[in-house]
Amino acid sequence: MDFIVSRNSGTAVVKTNIEKLNASNASGLKAELIILGRDSINNIVIDMALTKYCDSSGLSALLVANRMCKDTNGKFVLCGLMPNVQKLIEIAQLDKVLNITANQEEALANI
Repeated sequence: MDFIVSRNSGTAVVKTNIEKLNASNASGLKAELIILGRDSINNIVIDMALTKYCDSSGLSALLVANRMCKDTNGKFVLCGLMPNVQKLIEIAQLDKVLNITANQEEALANI
């Protein structure tokens, strides 16, 4: 299972259980997000503590989550970024767009 989703009163935590978030699995993350949206969950935390690499397809999935939450007046928080993923997000200047915290506890406190 690439993504582990836990729900608690209108908030979902999606844990990436993969080393690489790329074109081969980003569609799976998008599918999980669509299910959450369909179930009216608009506060989402994505915990990427186990993910060491992310490509443009992975970034696209993260932006889908951000847009979905924003469009429904919810909150999106990204947490647990490994240095390589953090650097990619900074290079793409998405650190100015996305709400990023160090860990899941901080992320949940921001929701």
